[in-house]
Amino acid sequence: MARASLEADPLRPTPAAGAEAWAARVRAGREQIGRLREVEEPADFYGPMASRFGQDPRRRGDAALQVLRSMASPAQSWLDIGAGGGRYALPLALQVARVHAVEPSPSMVAVLRQGLAEHGIQNVEVHASRWPMDSGAPTGDVALLAHVGYDIEGFGRFLDAAEQAAGRCVTIMRAGGAGRASHVLWPEIHGEPRVAYPMLPELLVLLVARGATPAVTLVDRGNWGYDSPEQLFEAIRRMLWLRPGSEKDRRLQRLVKERATEREGAWEVDWSPMQDGVVTWVTRS
Repeated sequence: MARASLEADPLRPTPAAGAEAWAARVRAGREQIGRLREVEEPADFYGPMASRFGQDPRRRGDAALQVLRSMASPAQSWLDIGAGGGRYALPLALQVARVHAVEPSPSMVAVLRQGLAEHGIQNVEVHASRWPMDSGAPTGDVALLAHVGYDIEGFGRFLDAAEQAAGRCVTIMRAGGAGRASHVLWPEIHGEPRVAYPMLPELLVLLVARGATPAVTLVDRGNWGYDSPEQLFEAIRRMLWLRPGSEKDRRLQRLVKERATEREGAWEVDWSPMQDGVVTWVTRS
């Protein structure tokens, strides 16, 4: 009996058990959205917000980026898996020999290519593809997975492919409070707590179960905010899956109008401090 209980110890899951626990959490979140949403999922979910992910590659004050810069060296090649609009791919390209940016969203790829052209960056190869790639997957010294995995059911296979592609992996993942505004307002709109997607604590359990020894640096995430209350409302509406004009949508409009506040030209309903974890480990390859 003692041996059986030890094998089932949630603090020391097997790699398969860890991956399945991650998958189960993602499935639960997907089921909740499927049950409560008022609109269908768009073909490109990030289309309306993609422009927010195009940032100055020479910016300062981004704590997570500063950690990445401290890891980068001129001779390296990096894979940015889930590169989005180039938030990290572009600044890394200024420091390393080559960056492979893998991104499935057409709107994000468009923002990424626009940023490359605008800043004259030529050492980034864009792969408009999902990860793991069916064929022709790039390899490199470091694989970066920034804010991916929260909603990926097969995240174990995702990590397998990343570890096979590079000698070191780096992730950036929220320490808590996913989708801050939508997370806060979800219970008031949908009448039940939002299912918590896996984040940094679950990632660390999964990595240790897989045999990795991760090193973690916690950084302040900062507050992006939105340019106007209207833009904030539109973003929360998408994250709550509401149909324009519905009863829940009208309730959300009232809540945002009541609670949205402005700081330095940006709008939010909750300015609570948040942290990200920058996690790095040497891969089994």
